[in-house]
Amino acid sequence: MKKSIRRELVIAISLLLSFALWTAAIQYVDVQAIGPRESAVGFARLNQLVHHLTGVHMALYTITDWLGLVPVAFGFSFAVLGLVQWIKRKSILKVDSSILLLGAFYLAVMAAYVCFEIFVINYRPVLIEGFLESSYPSSTTMLVMCVMPTAIMELRPRIKNRLLNRCVTWILAAFTCFMVAGRLLSGVHWVTDIIGGALLSGALVLLYRVGSALTERNFKA
Repeated sequence: MKKSIRRELVIAISLLLSFALWTAAIQYVDVQAIGPRESAVGFARLNQLVHHLTGVHMALYTITDWLGLVPVAFGFSFAVLGLVQWIKRKSILKVDSSILLLGAFYLAVMAAYVCFEIFVINYRPVLIEGFLESSYPSSTTMLVMCVMPTAIMELRPRIKNRLLNRCVTWILAAFTCFMVAGRLLSGVHWVTDIIGGALLSGALVLLYRVGSALTERNFKA
C-alpha cells in the first residue's frame, strides 16, 4: 500500500473515531432542554450561542432544501451510467470499478441516514410544520459533503478539457460550501449537527477514495 493511501486511511479512521466520540459527547456533555417542546440537546451553551447568532431563516432553509435535489441528481446520474455500462458490457463485473464502489458508498451513506433517523440523538432547534424532526447529524450536510466530492473524483478523469475540468471542480466545491454554510445559517440545525455531519462525511469520502485507489490499482495489476 502506497504511503499516500495509507495516510488517507489513517485520517479516515481518525475522522470516524472522532465522529463516534463526538456523537457520544453530545449525549452527555452540557445536556439541557433548550430545544422546542423541551427537547434535550448536548453542548447546550455552544449550540444556543450559535443559534442566537444565526437566528432562523426559513427562506434559506427552503432554498437549501430544494438544492438538496442537486446531489440526488448526481447520484442518480452515476447510477444510470453504471446501468448503461452493465447493459452494454453484458456483465456487472465489467462496470467501472469506481462506479461499483460508488454504489456501495451511496448505500453506506443511506444506511447512516436511516440509522440516525431510527436512533435519534437530538431534534432540530425549530419545529418543521409543527413537528420535531431528527437533527443529528445534518442529513443535508452529509448528502452534499458525500456526493459532491465523490462526483468531483469521478468527473475529473472523464472530462478531458482542462479548463472545463477546473470549472466543474470549482463550481461543485463552491456549491458544497454554500450548502453547508446555508444549512447552518438557516438556523434549522444545531452547530453540533453540522460538525457531526462533516466528520462522518469526511470519513466516508476518504474511505471511498482509499477503496477507489486500491481497486483501480488491483484492476491494473
